[in-house]
Amino acid sequence: MSAAKVKMRKKKMRNQPASVQYASSPRPADSSAQKTGGAAPVTGGGGGGSGPSDVHPNTERSKNPHPWGGWVRGHQRDGGGYAKEMPKYITAGAFAKARASEVRTMLKAATKTTGSCHVFGALPKHMRRRAMSHNTKRLPCRLRDVANRMREKSLQAGSKKKKKEEPKCRSRKARRQHGNLLLEFNRRQRKNVWLETHIWHAKRFHMVKKWGYCLGHRPVYKCYRASYRAMSSHCLLQDLSYYCCIELQGEEDKLLASLSQLTSKEAGPTFAAALSLSGQRQGSVVVHRAGRYPMQPLGPVTFLWRPCAQGSTHRQLWIWAHPTIKQDLIPELQTVCQCSEAVLPPVDPAVTPAEVVPALEPEPKPEKTPESKQITGTKRKQIFKDDSEPCAKMILGDGTRSPTTPVTWKSSSNGIVISDLTMEIVRYRLIGPQSHSVLVETMEAATDCDGMNKSQPSSLWWPEHCKNESKMNLHRQQADVFRLLKGIYSTGELPSGTVLGLTVDDPRLTLPTKKVKALPCVKQAQGVEEEKRKELMLQGAPAHCCQSSLWERSVRDNVTVNQISNKLLNHMRSELLVPGSRLSPTPLQGRVPILLVHQPGKQVGHEMSSWGAGWDLLIPKGWGMAFWVPLVYRGVRIGGLTMSLKHSQNKGAAHFPHDYPDCPAGARFQEEQEAQLLHKFKRYPPAKRTNYIKHGCLAPFCCPWQQLAEEWEFILREGGEEREGDRWTQTSVTVTKPPVRVTVLRNRKSLRLLSGWCRPTTSKGQRVRRGGGVSPLDRSAMTLFLSAHGTSLVWVRLSLPSKGKPQLHAMLCVPTVEDLKAPNASGPQEPPHREHFKRRKNGSKAAAASSLCSEPNHSAPEGPAFSPRTSPDLPLGVWPDPLPSVTAHCSRVTLGWVTQGDFSLSAGCGEALGLVSVAGLLNTLFNQPAERRGTLLLRNPDSLHYRFAKVNLEV
Repeated sequence: MSAAKVKMRKKKMRNQPASVQYASSPRPADSSAQKTGGAAPVTGGGGGGSGPSDVHPNTERSKNPHPWGGWVRGHQRDGGGYAKEMPKYITAGAFAKARASEVRTMLKAATKTTGSCHVFGALPKHMRRRAMSHNTKRLPCRLRDVANRMREKSLQAGSKKKKKEEPKCRSRKARRQHGNLLLEFNRRQRKNVWLETHIWHAKRFHMVKKWGYCLGHRPVYKCYRASYRAMSSHCLLQDLSYYCCIELQGEEDKLLASLSQLTSKEAGPTFAAALSLSGQRQGSVVVHRAGRYPMQPLGPVTFLWRPCAQGSTHRQLWIWAHPTIKQDLIPELQTVCQCSEAVLPPVDPAVTPAEVVPALEPEPKPEKTPESKQITGTKRKQIFKDDSEPCAKMILGDGTRSPTTPVTWKSSSNGIVISDLTMEIVRYRLIGPQSHSVLVETMEAATDCDGMNKSQPSSLWWPEHCKNESKMNLHRQQADVFRLLKGIYSTGELPSGTVLGLTVDDPRLTLPTKKVKALPCVKQAQGVEEEKRKELMLQGAPAHCCQSSLWERSVRDNVTVNQISNKLLNHMRSELLVPGSRLSPTPLQGRVPILLVHQPGKQVGHEMSSWGAGWDLLIPKGWGMAFWVPLVYRGVRIGGLTMSLKHSQNKGAAHFPHDYPDCPAGARFQEEQEAQLLHKFKRYPPAKRTNYIKHGCLAPFCCPWQQLAEEWEFILREGGEEREGDRWTQTSVTVTKPPVRVTVLRNRKSLRLLSGWCRPTTSKGQRVRRGGGVSPLDRSAMTLFLSAHGTSLVWVRLSLPSKGKPQLHAMLCVPTVEDLKAPNASGPQEPPHREHFKRRKNGSKAAAASSLCSEPNHSAPEGPAFSPRTSPDLPLGVWPDPLPSVTAHCSRVTLGWVTQGDFSLSAGCGEALGLVSVAGLLNTLFNQPAERRGTLLLRNPDSLHYRFAKVNLEV
């Protein structure tokens, strides 16, 4: 029995009477004991046999310390002997007293409850409920009285103690009041920003705190395949409101001159692209620090120009960026635009509430008292101390930012103004071929103000908008284009980046009573409508239809402030004669300006063209849930951050910040990811951890890109290597360019040339035929290419034609000549490596690592210095820093690592996206035979098995 069980047993038996046994050993000689015969026994804790009243009258106490002779305890109190014979007679009175004392002790022990006993112990486990401790009526009848007595005793004991302070938490009824819910909603946004759909996501998603926001990571229900089906055949909805919007205003030529310092035409279209500059298309570009291309990239951004007004050169530009880029992008924009003067935010004036609908009776005004003001309602009362204290309002926008923090900067030299519109515009992304069908079913073009006297001024923006006939003509043309979307079969049929401005009615007015699945309504149109539809599919929306009132801050603020509350809207619905019908006329506050931006799907490669295309919906802040719920009721699937990554994987596109190691945000992400993976690795028991040293994996938690580029640059500077069996031979390729910081190759011309040398294949291994125009891969072309991009990395897509599922940080290696002779085999095996650190019990890891220099296949090149040192926090099975040679550590030379990898449901095989060294890839392609060119080996960190992989460089 363990010590804990012994202690518990002693605690339970402390009130039990001691066992009574017959004495078997003789007691000391005593004449008086022989005379009396010891009639009564010595009893236990009840005190019944050894008191003065129990002493026999013929007993001499001074001579016999144990007057009752034969019956004693099981242990000897005074060290004396025990009687051998039974007493001849006993005294009835003393014997009865002793037995009565034992019975009292037994009953006391049976009825007294200890700390570990409870009335629920008498119940079987399947009947025990936590609610029984608060409501004894839930207990069986035979146990209710005992439970009530225990409760009364606990209450009495509590009343004797000092009265405790009133608990801070209020009752649930008080906490669920509207005002208290609002205060709690605002309080919990002080550290991390909440999106407008946070409450909806928090009930259905696993939430994570990233980038200063609280975001939905993945649903609590299984939906991986269902989400893929939604992206492939219907629609997937995501809330991307955490993306930051930066607004630039100024003269067009000055804006273009400033922004040209951040981009280069070699990497693709810039801010000055013709279609993007007209406002008809959304553009995308990778921005760099001013004048530092191709070095020091900041990350990818998307931008949208406002269509230029006739005869005006003043332009307005929105730049949408990931929140991790914002801290680096805004200072760079301030530098190139010379906007150093901060504009303090103005004090918000008192906002006038929305106009009350004439059909509703105005609420009675509360009576004012000199002490306080009461606002009475149907369910609650709010009391304010004085008129100066306003009612609490929901925080819309960035609640973590101080009201005095400047969000606008201007330049006194060129007139450019930079504004931070983070959380000022809600952005939803719909992915899938039926995204346009969902939008058409959810929203309707705004109706005109026919029943209103247009001569009277109004505080709402839509009645003033209706007074301008040219604006209303533009609205009707935009509504016609929007209705044309209903006849298009798939979202991918539209030009990528198409922009359409529109004003719609409040989508809550047309909310269906139950969820329905929006489907396309394709009908054979004739005449003018068919021509307009074809023009829309070929050229996108006309330039004048891209205009929207969402660009104007005054309109956005007016729409946000004058939004109809759900309570008022439900009250208006309850007064309808026909339940479920639409409100008529539409309330004047229910007109919302929006922008629809087409998102292209897969644009590179020869497979799954336009897969994952969709629409982005831009709406003013405050209207998030008003549009979110109607979209959900159209049968869309909701995705989180995980689905964003899977969407990029299926498209074969790089995902930010995961696949941008040369950007500051990508470097920070890799550091955080390494810490998380290492923490997870340490949580496993030592016997359950993968020994990465024995697997020959130097970097299971991170990818040393800089070391990889430096080693390949050193190898090719000394001479290219070609593996023939187990022997290394040198080629005559020489690179004289000094080593520089690692970057990702983004030059379009160079990428097309390298893609042609890779001989791209499909995911099934079929070669794609291309026309001429690609120069052959020879030594002169290779030398010229490496002189320009020798230390760069390049994105590649890999597909496994046979078995295998690529994992994160899987190694991409060069196959040997023997490996290429049997390409249909399952793949070679890596021989197990020795665990050097575990054998050195008295030495350090550095001393064990220093012995590797004398072993084959573990020698580091002479270029990067290798001086192992001790890493006390690193567990066994993982290499300490600095790492040995990452290229020559294993039996196959390493080219790079995988950043995204999984089984692709679209391709039906394992696919991965990774980064490899340009020098290593070019050297591998040059040494491979023409029919086997583009074949690499892939090995997961926890495996010794290499898999053949087809490399594709899609441009």
